[in-house]
Amino acid sequence: MTDPIADYLTRLRNAVKAGHRVVEIPASNLKKEITKILFDKGYILNYKFIEEGPQGSIKVALKYDRASRVNAIKALKRVSRPGLRKYVGYREMPRVLNGLGIAILSTSRGVMTDKEARTLKVGGEVLCYVY
Repeated sequence: MTDPIADYLTRLRNAVKAGHRVVEIPASNLKKEITKILFDKGYILNYKFIEEGPQGSIKVALKYDRASRVNAIKALKRVSRPGLRKYVGYREMPRVLNGLGIAILSTSRGVMTDKEARTLKVGGEVLCYVY
């Protein structure tokens, strides 16, 4: 697999479109950090790290509105990819849907959202947009 982050986002996107409640994804440290951010920002209901086998996995419970069955995640978009990396400084930080969505960045201080990176005045690689 050349791009594990794109695979992670695609699995989440497919589970949302299929209406699944839970999706299981192969784990890595970067994927765990992205999952924590999605949980903290309210895009997923819950998550669990399973330490079985050589790699382990992540079980993600997706968040739906009870009445209308609409998912909290409208779109997941991969920005920086192996063929074309996208790096930004804190002054050029992207605003997703004019601040309604989040951009997830990999910085020298760890994985964080665009708002946290702007506050800490640190730039990095833009991994994905979530809204």
